[in-house]
Amino acid sequence: MLNYNTSIKEDKSYPDLEMKEIKPIMKLIIRGKTKEFISAIGKNLSMLLPTEANTSTSGETLTAFWLSPDEWMLVSNEVVSEDTNAYEVENSLINNISKTNLGAITDVSDQFVIINIKGSKVFDLFATGSPFNFNEFKNKKGSVVQTILSHIDVIIHLTEINEVNLLVRRSFSQHLYSWLTDSASRL
Repeated sequence: MLNYNTSIKEDKSYPDLEMKEIKPIMKLIIRGKTKEFISAIGKNLSMLLPTEANTSTSGETLTAFWLSPDEWMLVSNEVVSEDTNAYEVENSLINNISKTNLGAITDVSDQFVIINIKGSKVFDLFATGSPFNFNEFKNKKGSVVQTILSHIDVIIHLTEINEVNLLVRRSFSQHLYSWLTDSASRL
């Protein structure tokens, strides 16, 4: 059995804003360029990878974020068991992509923390610490952006209008969560 330690100790609620960690979620980085790679990924995942910047695609159990022309992050749509870190989809991709030299698969589940933030003040909160202009982003469900929030690299995925999943490196997660809660208390 794994010993899963969360870096975010409590959920927070403010008027028109709620924050909580979603754990544990499988997260994989997928890299590749060739047509054969794209075809093999589609067959293994039963979904197409997004091809446009700042977009995502979702299937029944997985969501893929476009990170660069040859890089995607794949996340599970549901929490996974804390008892194991062996994922069926990861094993399938390693066997059919990595071992056949079509691309690379890297498990980053423990590297990133996902913070779910929802409420009508989500983008007011982000405006206090990010240079990114969220005016168009906040109206396009499924949008993804890599930006800076309080001097920390983050990935933000718009799951619903006024609801995002924010991915941050574990080593920065406590600091960012502290900044988020402090800034939210001032809105």
